[in-house]
Amino acid sequence: MRTVAAVDCGTNSIRLLILRKQDDGTVTELCREVRLARLGQGVDATGEFHPEALQRAFVVCDEYARTIEASGVDRLRFVATSAARDVSNRQLFFDGVRSRLGVGVDVISGDEEARLSASGVRSGIVAPEPTLIIDIGGGSTELVLVDDDDVQHATSLDVGAVRIRERFLHTDPPTAQEQEDARTFIGALLDGAGIDFTSIRTAVGVAGTVTSVAAAALGLQSYSREAVHGTVLHRHDVTGATTHWLETPVAVIETEPCMHPLRAGVIGGGSMILDELSARIPGGAILVSETDILDGIAHELLA
Repeated sequence: MRTVAAVDCGTNSIRLLILRKQDDGTVTELCREVRLARLGQGVDATGEFHPEALQRAFVVCDEYARTIEASGVDRLRFVATSAARDVSNRQLFFDGVRSRLGVGVDVISGDEEARLSASGVRSGIVAPEPTLIIDIGGGSTELVLVDDDDVQHATSLDVGAVRIRERFLHTDPPTAQEQEDARTFIGALLDGAGIDFTSIRTAVGVAGTVTSVAAAALGLQSYSREAVHGTVLHRHDVTGATTHWLETPVAVIETEPCMHPLRAGVIGGGSMILDELSARIPGGAILVSETDILDGIAHELLA
């Protein structure tokens, strides 16, 4: 028997997955948690972690440490992505994580992030290829093109929900000019990403922005991973959610079902990125996956 824990630390959220593999090969999911820490608060402007963001992240680490110990984990990997690549004071974060969880922080490259994301998605979704995997984070957006069961192209774009909000969407709600400037910026990055969007047969979206749009489209009053996984978002679903969130004050968005207060302030920026992607994909449909990089990390540990 082997028990592993994977932690995926992004710009906005910190997630935990614990899996146990029995001697007969059976794999059981013991725990799957997500906490919004907004670690990337202000990073785009200052180049360093904000003390309040670090404190929120360490509270989550303390909670996860207790869960990991109680589960009898044999091996743990803590992976950090965009936010931890860009900061000058990341050693404070590294030291805080190690003191709480007993492991170092693996700041992975965009290439490894793409590989793990593809692995995680394919563990739970089967779709016609070429498949474009879309992972909209707080600080970056990963686009991974899979064909012939292999990663053909991957790119990490410096555009995410938090970055768009902090760089462009200063008014609450954002002005038309702020939105136009943000869309111009997003569009230029997407069009220079080296991906032939017209060739895509299936687009698969993962992570908080995509699942939030799915929860809104389904009208969920409380979040259901099972309901969201496998949902197909049509063009009007994405555009409708984006328009609504960009026209609504953050204080009102915070009161909506399934909306975490720390996501409410950046969801408009994230859904704008998804909207621009949907506009470039034939048919505009996005298949939603609840399996993603976190699953890729955990299953690799088991292997």
